Amino acid sequence: MKCIRARAQAVALTTASTLLLASCSLGGGESEEASGGDGGTPTEVVLVTHESFALPDELVEAFEADTGLRLTQRAAGDAGTLTNKLVLTKDNPTGDVAFGVDNTFASRAVDEGVFAPYAPTLPEGAEAFALPGEGADVLTPVDAASVCVNIDDTWFAQEKLAPPTSLADLAKPAYRDLFVVPGATTSSPGMAFLLATIAEYGDDWADYWGDLMDNGAKLTDGWSDAYQVDFTQGGGEGDRPIVVSYDSSPAFTVDGEGGTTTSALLDTCFRQVEYAGVLAGAENPDGAEQVVDWLLSDEVQAALPDSMYVFPVSSAVELPADWARFAQQPETPYEVDPAEISANRDAWLREWSDITSR
Repeated sequence: MKCIRARAQAVALTTASTLLLASCSLGGGESEEASGGDGGTPTEVVLVTHESFALPDELVEAFEADTGLRLTQRAAGDAGTLTNKLVLTKDNPTGDVAFGVDNTFASRAVDEGVFAPYAPTLPEGAEAFALPGEGADVLTPVDAASVCVNIDDTWFAQEKLAPPTSLADLAKPAYRDLFVVPGATTSSPGMAFLLATIAEYGDDWADYWGDLMDNGAKLTDGWSDAYQVDFTQGGGEGDRPIVVSYDSSPAFTVDGEGGTTTSALLDTCFRQVEYAGVLAGAENPDGAEQVVDWLLSDEVQAALPDSMYVFPVSSAVELPADWARFAQQPETPYEVDPAEISANRDAWLREWSDITSR
């Protein structure tokens, strides 16, 4: 998702439905300075985002210099918490523009009328990440990353055990007690992994999860516990060489010999796309549109891998060397229609909780 994305492997992402306030309050009135002093054009634009949003200071300063706007950032938890807050405050929005609603929550925000129409010119390649169905005219794709099963290649080589390659393999006896996964009710990557299993197994997904648990899969509250504590390649003393992480993770386990010690299983991935949108009823809609345009700029798109550990949606920017070599993206990741997620999320999570708590 430090305050940088969990995929940077520094902080757990949580996908609880609770509405915990971040350190920066989302409330508060508009100052005279922010509203333009004499009630004219606002000089402040407020970006509401998740707690993992981070871009280099020089990019923010350049945006402010180019536009004459002061960019204020207000953190609101992870993608799920952010979406909940935006829905609850839709009649009195706490900012002008939002970033960080992803495809697992987008339909809820769209259905609730959180965002106003704005369709900027997309950079090359970004159209492939547009929100399917309703909402493409209010939400703009900014970045993408896929949640994938990762393995410790070094561990499997030392144990002379062939590593798994698919979701089905994870329930086989050969991999008993080797898999750790963040929970679907408490973690964004955990929810994404659940959706991958639903996409693969359809109505039989619950049986698959029963087999996983019977095979000794371990649940954690969040990604950081799974990757940094239990995973053997997470930098700690873990004892599980299979973990749910990201397609970008192998770029962060590069060894001193020009290789990487982990791999992402590209046939297990669920793609997450993060969007930006102008909030309906924004105090500064013009400034909000400028923020969306800025997030699509070459400068910001090129900064995303090192700043937030996600892939840019623009195919025109060059990836960092380690990313280009080791962070392979799946060609056909699992997908679930956002409308289907919206209609079934609560029921799926209740059933998942029942299975995993037996």
